[in-house]
Amino acid sequence: AKFELAGSYVALITPFTDNDEVDYAKIEELVEWHIAEGTAGIVPCGTTGESPTLTEEENKKVIETVVKKANKRCHVVAGAGGNCTKKVVAFTKWCKEIGADCVLSVIPYYNKPTQDGLYGHFKAVADVGIPVMLYNIPGRCGGGGLTSATIAKLYNDCPTICAVKEATGSVDFSSEISSVCGIQIFSGDDSLTVPLMSIGAKGVVSVAANLTPRKVADLCKAMKDGDLKKAQQLHSELYKLCKAMFCETNPIPCKAAGAMMGKWKNNTRLPMTPMKAENEPQLKAALQAAGLL
Repeated sequence: AKFELAGSYVALITPFTDNDEVDYAKIEELVEWHIAEGTAGIVPCGTTGESPTLTEEENKKVIETVVKKANKRCHVVAGAGGNCTKKVVAFTKWCKEIGADCVLSVIPYYNKPTQDGLYGHFKAVADVGIPVMLYNIPGRCGGGGLTSATIAKLYNDCPTICAVKEATGSVDFSSEISSVCGIQIFSGDDSLTVPLMSIGAKGVVSVAANLTPRKVADLCKAMKDGDLKKAQQLHSELYKLCKAMFCETNPIPCKAAGAMMGKWKNNTRLPMTPMKAENEPQLKAALQAAGLL
């Protein structure tokens, strides 16, 4: 049987102190808050967590902090992707050893592997023996991403490959995946959670859940329960916020929004920069529309 996931999984931001250190105490506080708010799982060290600019030591400490604090009360899906298969396999082994429930493994970026290369890469990761959520995000990777055929082959050949985070922005492509295999689909775009769940997706890996975890969890629950009216209402309330999260590169707006709400400090790490002042009115309006300010 494949590992089962469902609901709202937060792509957790990594909070930094004013002197550019990771704020581990704040991470513990956020984990506690997410569990109380109904978040089904926490995804530390994804792109939203600024993983490219964390040292390996910081990456490990963030994941370990989340695993210990969550203490099996919610899923921990550790961001463990990269473009060097050997390194990714070693890191995935480490995630398994320290007790993560699953890993989120992004398609290798920059070096543009072929479909055969992608298959070989993920097969090696899957062989570690911890559940794997594939992360299909062509927009950040240069290549064409995973084809539905490759996803189906991986799903059928590897018992640990259980889910895919679909960030192609295409409802059609998710339908295509569903038509060729039974992999659990998760929306990689907050504004597409309702349409994707309407065609069988299980939930979302959410940026907006950093700011309003309860609403995102409730939206997933409403869709799961078939309460379309409630889901549509929550979708409307959250839509502006979901869009505002990408008015600059994620997680820049998310960091700024949380700071406006008093949740954390608006500190990013280069090459991420604080949000431009001209985008603040749009973000404020989105937070107000979602009832967060």
